Amino acid sequence: MYLEEAKELMNKSIAHVSAELLKIRAGKAMPNMLDGIMVEYYGAMTPLSQVASVSTPDARTLMIKPWEKNIISDIERSIINSDLGLNPQNDGEQIIINIPTLTEERRKNLVKQMKNEGEQGKISIRNIRKDTNDSLKQLQKDGASEDDIKRAEDKVQDLTNEFTTKIDELLGKKEAEIMKV
Repeated sequence: MYLEEAKELMNKSIAHVSAELLKIRAGKAMPNMLDGIMVEYYGAMTPLSQVASVSTPDARTLMIKPWEKNIISDIERSIINSDLGLNPQNDGEQIIINIPTLTEERRKNLVKQMKNEGEQGKISIRNIRKDTNDSLKQLQKDGASEDDIKRAEDKVQDLTNEFTTKIDELLGKKEAEIMKV
């Protein structure tokens, strides 16, 4: 029971790291780059995807077409205030964002950001291992055999190693994508 729960939580950690890595742009325009952008819409913070459509007419351009023209300046302000470093241009009907090519320095900063996200995922996985092992130790105090607990702890460590390796693989792919000129 504890192992399935630990595995499920570790899968969620991997999914979270994957989602965070998708937000880190690798030099080409992708609509999901703007997934974290929240726009004030009738007094409530609302995800950009719920107030506008985002498309990519070409590899270096994002086009945002709001469903209501009166929020175009709010969308523009939200993009400027985000930490994405994008410069939106508003033509009154839509917002166009030209994605600049990445400089070597910017690529290195993105790799640092990416590695930080990966480390957060690994910390999460190690915390799941710790919590699971604590639960197993409690079972031992409640009368489970020491050998069974030791086997279960070994399986938890194997899961931890497996999921840490998955994060390393995700980071390797993303780093190659970012550093590719």
